[in-house]
Amino acid sequence: MANTARLYRIETLIRARGHISLQALMDELEVSRATLKRDLEYLRSRMGAPIEYDAFVGGYRFGAAYAGSKHELPGLWFDESELYSLLTAQQLLSSLDSDGLLSRHLQPLLDRIHHLLASGQSEGTAAALMQRVKIVSAQRRPVPSRFFERVSVALLSRRRLHLRYLTRARREVSERDVSPQRLVHYRSTWYLDAWCHRVKALRRFALDAIEVAVVLEEAAKEVALSAVGKAMDAGYGIFAGGKRQWAMLRFDPKAAQWASCEEWHPEQSGAFNEDGSYEMRLPFVDENELAMDVLRQGEQVEVLGPAGLRDAVARRLRAAAAIY
Repeated sequence: MANTARLYRIETLIRARGHISLQALMDELEVSRATLKRDLEYLRSRMGAPIEYDAFVGGYRFGAAYAGSKHELPGLWFDESELYSLLTAQQLLSSLDSDGLLSRHLQPLLDRIHHLLASGQSEGTAAALMQRVKIVSAQRRPVPSRFFERVSVALLSRRRLHLRYLTRARREVSERDVSPQRLVHYRSTWYLDAWCHRVKALRRFALDAIEVAVVLEEAAKEVALSAVGKAMDAGYGIFAGGKRQWAMLRFDPKAAQWASCEEWHPEQSGAFNEDGSYEMRLPFVDENELAMDVLRQGEQVEVLGPAGLRDAVARRLRAAAAIY
């Protein structure tokens, strides 16, 4: 690890853990005692870091001078989540500008992200980083930037939208006025959660299915975000509404090694069986998306319940097998 990276790592570890022992720091950084002592002294004397040794906890921590201070090392060093967030933001924003309409809005933000990535790095490192980190967005459904812009304007200015919208499942085009509540990005696709004034209820609209979008002068109906979340996030995946049910899935011992580490839903629970298989329990309100994800696992997963979901997966498997 380079010297600069090591200095940032020391501060990050102390800040994240509150205090950390000399041995733990040596193990994390894979350096000798002498090297670590030199780094700590450099941080204190040259960088003004209020690091002190606390005999009571047996480790290094930030001293009382740190409380309320704005001490920060110059530049930035990113951990996994921070780097992913910046790169994702950069790629999401870039992907929306296919026809150049949003450049005047996006470019200052993209420039800022590039600047953040470059902070504390050697010349050319940021550009190389953008080329060497790739975030794959499979099955992305592009959204015309003019629609994304209009939806965003209505959302932020709290105004209503008039939409002409294609409901693909029914192959039906309808027109309606909606009050935007929040944007959702899920599996490489953008959605709008909005109050639909035609049906007088919350609905979720895929932005790529919008055929016309007009920002209206009328103020949007306000719905508490907690109520939006309760109504729209109770199910599995992007599907909302309907009666909540609980699915039980059993993964065979081979698939269990991956499934036990995956988050299918924030409220899921799971446990290993004696034979090495893994059972997962999770909520859903619409069987379609959950059934599709189960089918992707092939013969390595079995739906134990409820019966309706099990039958739906079985029907799809029989229909798929019939093609071959």
